[in-house]
Amino acid sequence: MANITCSLCSKKFYRKPSQIKRCKNSFCSTKCQHETRKNGQWIKCFVCKKSVYKQARYLLRSKNDKYFCGWVCSNKWHGLEFAGEKHPNWITGEFAYRNILLKTKTNKICFFCGNKDAKVIIVHHIDKNRKNNNLKNLTWLCRNCHHLVHNYEDVSIKFTKKLGSNAKKEM
Repeated sequence: MANITCSLCSKKFYRKPSQIKRCKNSFCSTKCQHETRKNGQWIKCFVCKKSVYKQARYLLRSKNDKYFCGWVCSNKWHGLEFAGEKHPNWITGEFAYRNILLKTKTNKICFFCGNKDAKVIIVHHIDKNRKNNNLKNLTWLCRNCHHLVHNYEDVSIKFTKKLGSNAKKEM
């Protein structure tokens, strides 16, 4: 057995003469052997700034020179980058009223009855004009109250009174 040094870490180890003849490089472990085969780079994630190793083939394949540690960070960036008018299916933005209200972080509670079940809460246009997506024209209502406000005049009057009294409280 011959005493030789590892080609990567310079650690001394024993190897059979027949194995030394077969190989150009000798490694003390499979870990060192694997490390020498890497041809990529350590890069910081574009979103979370975590250091991550990327293989050369992925570095060459990038369309926008932005690299991510995983799908979570990639989806976060794509969700912000291609939202609204930059989205390929964007037409007029006329139906984006729900997202407008979601971005304000207002509580998803029915304004009229106080229902907190997120499955039944929807957006209501106060002036009943669906093209007016001004934030002051939008409020959360449960499906039941939404139906009542649109179809029963006495409930609609109560709703507008509650809106008026709530507007006075905010001033």
